Amino acid sequence: MYGRISLRYKIPINLSLAILLTALVIGSVLIWRSYEEVRNDLFRSSVELGTVLARTLVAPLKHDDVWKAYQILRSAGSRIYIVLDEQQRVFVSNQPSQFPMLRELRSLGPELAVLQGEIEKHTLLTPFLHERLEDQRLYVVIPVVDDGIQIANVIIGYPRTIYWPHLLSIAERVGLTSLIVMLFLIPIGWWVGNRTVDPLVQLSQVMSQVGSKSLEDIDYKPFNRDDEIGQLGQSFDAMLKELKEKQHLEGQVIVSERLAAIGRLAAGVAHEINNPLGGMMNAINTYRRFGRSASETENTMILLERGLKQIHETVSALLVEARQESHDLTPEDIEDVRLLVQSDAQKKGLQLVWDNKLDRPLSLPSTPVRQVLMNLSLNAVQAAEQAGQVTLSVARVDGLLEIRVSNDGVTVSKEEIGSLFEPFVHKRSGGTGLGLWITYQIVQQFGGDIFVQSENGTTCFMVHLPLELAA
Repeated sequence: MYGRISLRYKIPINLSLAILLTALVIGSVLIWRSYEEVRNDLFRSSVELGTVLARTLVAPLKHDDVWKAYQILRSAGSRIYIVLDEQQRVFVSNQPSQFPMLRELRSLGPELAVLQGEIEKHTLLTPFLHERLEDQRLYVVIPVVDDGIQIANVIIGYPRTIYWPHLLSIAERVGLTSLIVMLFLIPIGWWVGNRTVDPLVQLSQVMSQVGSKSLEDIDYKPFNRDDEIGQLGQSFDAMLKELKEKQHLEGQVIVSERLAAIGRLAAGVAHEINNPLGGMMNAINTYRRFGRSASETENTMILLERGLKQIHETVSALLVEARQESHDLTPEDIEDVRLLVQSDAQKKGLQLVWDNKLDRPLSLPSTPVRQVLMNLSLNAVQAAEQAGQVTLSVARVDGLLEIRVSNDGVTVSKEEIGSLFEPFVHKRSGGTGLGLWITYQIVQQFGGDIFVQSENGTTCFMVHLPLELAA
């Protein structure tokens, strides 16, 4: 989900999160430092107070004067004060009901049991602070020393909540300061983020137009920057200019190819029409010079008719049109083509393999489809080796009419395949050379496809025609 967010928002969000995280870290450090300072101040004041108490408690401890010691502790304040003797038993406390005399600390609860263990392990004649998160109090232990010998320990206990007022005050100040800083920095972060990402967003929008819009309609001005984003924009601008130049050159090439194709077509048509016209002119000249008899007139008329027929066939071949008034294609139409091709195949001794899988009419006009079948079949018969084989199959496959026509013979090169469907390029004796071109035009009119594959001495033409209606 996050990966789908635009960089226009993602970078400012990341900057805002970084600012927020920085504020939290700094605030936590400040609160922790404040806590350490409060803790150290508490320890120092406790040591000062405990040292004074320890000096005043030396005499009552040496004379075993419990009452005097109790009065000293009562006058010290409302905190918990416990004095331990050399056996780590309670000598006196300011709360005797909670901490009875001559009781060991470990018998007064798990919290004090842990404290007694710490006192027993601490061998130095120095004060120390005992604090655990799970305890309800923290304790400062000050040794009572007389002539360099430890005779007792004074324990001062504080509730853990003693920190909270000061820490809450610090947390409020830190939070307020962080909020003010974030309110100032986050808008700056959004401004910086948008300023940084704007070139990339603009570049992305322009790149998305490539392929969907004309290159001439795409206007891109790279940012004048020397960093990686500026270099990326300049590279894309150079690529866009090269694409526009390439498109312009391709347009010129296409125009040139079309003009060349028109020229070849015009030359072919002129050649095809000029030949019968030349024969007709010769026939007329011969008739004028020698012919007056009925037989000469008849021969001249035959020659004129043959020439005009050839011209008519050439012109008709150029006017390819899928006549929609034809009836729907039926299996019998396919068989009719077989009968027409059969005689030519027999003349060359060819084996004609005919696989007609249609069992019902299809919503395709029969006349142009039969013309495609006839052109491909006759072309295969002419190209097949003597006593070879021609195979034709017609079937309905996935909403398409599929026609396959193959023959054995000389393999067609890739260069020749590229120009097979151009008019007057592969003309054989006895024909106009327009059969494959006509076939290609009909297939294109139907929105179909035609493929050619020639290898290992076998050439196969495959045609796919979409069916407009389910038969």
